[in-house]
Amino acid sequence: MDNLLEQISKPIGPDLKDFENEFYSSLDSDVNIINTIVRYIVKKKGKRFRPRLCLLSAKMCGNINKETHIIASLLEILHVATLIHDDVVDDSDMRRGWPSVSRVWKNKLSILIGDYLFSKALTNMARTNSIEAVKILAHLASRLSQGEILQIEQVVNKTIDERSYFKMISDKTASLFSASCKLGAITSTSDQKKIKALSAFGEYLGQAFQIKDDLFDILGSICDLGKPSGYDLKKNMLTLPLIHIINKKNTIEKKLFKIKIKLLSRNNNFKSLKSLIISEGGIDYTEKKLLEISLLAENQLQVFDDSDIKSALIKSLKFNLERNS
Repeated sequence: MDNLLEQISKPIGPDLKDFENEFYSSLDSDVNIINTIVRYIVKKKGKRFRPRLCLLSAKMCGNINKETHIIASLLEILHVATLIHDDVVDDSDMRRGWPSVSRVWKNKLSILIGDYLFSKALTNMARTNSIEAVKILAHLASRLSQGEILQIEQVVNKTIDERSYFKMISDKTASLFSASCKLGAITSTSDQKKIKALSAFGEYLGQAFQIKDDLFDILGSICDLGKPSGYDLKKNMLTLPLIHIINKKNTIEKKLFKIKIKLLSRNNNFKSLKSLIISEGGIDYTEKKLLEISLLAENQLQVFDDSDIKSALIKSLKFNLERNS
């Protein structure tokens, strides 16, 4: 997998270094506790997937420039901020295999650090010279919040259909992927056809990314995910495999099935739960949907000529399909 990520990054190698410099310099603070927590957060690097998409999209449409690096940096800062807030909302103890910020420094400070990172993203936003970029980022912030609240509403109501599920993951996850591609594109072109194509590519890729995470929740392990398998199930979050199974049953069957999965989750009997979901066809359906949406993403790139950049974006779809974390 590391080799595939290297292949994706090859066309933007030097620019990734410039992004890293911009990213780290953007996080500096005069407050020691902030610097301590930020160093803890960035020590365990993620895949930097969204900044890579931003840089690749910019290069697909023209040339990467200073504004591209600023936007790529603020997108990663926004992503980290949302992860911190997610961990507070979800009562998560682990993130990327390490104790979460909320576990180490408790919820109050975690929320404040998340807010600090959001403010840093806003500061970077002010450094862009594009009104269009500011509008996209403002819309992104709204979608991210809506997605989080919709997920909480889903947990409270304990029911969700597939249409609502895709609305939730589009706002909560895909919006940041879409904005990464769209913002990268507008830093190097004004061609609306190309901008819209990359925005749609990012949206579908983001949906596929969340669907892959849904599969991890049932099939993965703590070694791969940095959190226990079955975590979302235990938190009563209905993922796509479960939604598919539940929505094909009648009212009585739904109630019985929900009782069964609730008991298995409470008893941490994820082996039986996994077998149940597989036997009911939840995994097969979700894997087919994952491939279908990945193909929709790839089709958005047809407006571009073949190139090493286009190949890298297509490989990002393959990376998502094959990743184990």
